[in-house]
Amino acid sequence: MKKICKSLFLSAFFVVSVSLVSKAQNGSGYTTALGVKVWDGGGISFKHFTGGSNKAIELIGYFWNQGTRITGLYEIHAPISGAGNLQWYIGPGAHIGFYNTKYGDGSFAGIDGVLGLDYKFSNAPLNISLDWQPSFEFGTNRGFYGSWGGLGIRYTFK
Repeated sequence: MKKICKSLFLSAFFVVSVSLVSKAQNGSGYTTALGVKVWDGGGISFKHFTGGSNKAIELIGYFWNQGTRITGLYEIHAPISGAGNLQWYIGPGAHIGFYNTKYGDGSFAGIDGVLGLDYKFSNAPLNISLDWQPSFEFGTNRGFYGSWGGLGIRYTFK
């Protein structure tokens, strides 16, 4: 029951946050970015803003010694007043993982959230981000995970 309450709270938080920033415009300075995301393992990150808006899709393929996880995120970006090219973002997502761990082997699916900061360098085709991706995974010996996220370093395309 406690895990369900956490999931409901996170879902409500994301819905409220999304509604607050849904009218902001894309000030990211780029349309598409490709690079890496590192934290506890590494991954490949592809981010694309849709139609010049403040909404982006990010696809991440994580790889580490105990498995693989593929994540898709829908991010809503908003500028931080007076901070130049720095933006914050929030959004929902989902993942599927293929694991070989002490907690169980197999394929598992889950829902994700993301909360982060995104910075585009003015004089270089480079973007960095730092985010937290809490998730809830369905299956035996699964549940809430608060340790996902990472530092993203990407090459940007206009």
